[in-house]
Amino acid sequence: MLVAELVELLEQRYPPSWAESWDRVGLTLGEPTAEVTRVLLAVDCDPRTVQEAVEAGADFLFTHHPLLLRGVSSVAPTTYKGAIVHRMIKAGITLYTAHTNGDVANPGVSDALAARLGLLDPRPLVPTDDTGRGHGRVGRLPSAMALSQFAALVSSSVGRVRVAGPPDATIETVAVSGGAGDAFLADAARAGVDAYLTADLRHHPAHEHLAGGGPVLLDVSHWASERPWLDDVAAFLRRETGLQTIVSDVDTSPWTFMEDGNS
Repeated sequence: MLVAELVELLEQRYPPSWAESWDRVGLTLGEPTAEVTRVLLAVDCDPRTVQEAVEAGADFLFTHHPLLLRGVSSVAPTTYKGAIVHRMIKAGITLYTAHTNGDVANPGVSDALAARLGLLDPRPLVPTDDTGRGHGRVGRLPSAMALSQFAALVSSSVGRVRVAGPPDATIETVAVSGGAGDAFLADAARAGVDAYLTADLRHHPAHEHLAGGGPVLLDVSHWASERPWLDDVAAFLRRETGLQTIVSDVDTSPWTFMEDGNS
């Protein structure tokens, strides 16, 4: 199919009008009349995922995070982003992004995260309308478990996790939000859940949230919280277009290891 046809399909599922005003989504690079045969899906567009696309023979790179979120005055190949742009153009790879419009979609980023944890009856944490769209999701576990057990579930199904709360706390209802979730701490507290799982939590907001009686917190990497959604998008593309899809497992988190001083 053509790039323009694939873009139209994606924008029916993730309309750009759903994106936040500050966001930059949609077609970033590529000729609308070019043909698409293979799609690589990744959280970020960076040199490693572009190289993966080149090696896989993908001609369309779908990413969650925008490459050009903030304005640049140059895309010279001597700049970080310029080098990426030039590499992709030379390789004939289209770049397309669905970011906050993917966050609020139904199903969207947080639905995939909730599904990884087996949450039942998910609903938006912060609804944007009455169609099931919105930020985050709230659901319940099939059966209650101790926080230590839930943390082990998160670690095995999503990724390495930091936990704030007593290990023996009972967890049954859970709020999740893919990506940075500081903004929804108060919403998680109002939802009356037992735990809130998200990424990029900061010291002071987390401290004040817990001091105010908010639910226990679980903090995974930004990349890990959004990676599950790529599987859903890939399945959608295969079902609707028959295109070959590859989901990247290149972890683009900037953090590479942890040292606790006891090794």
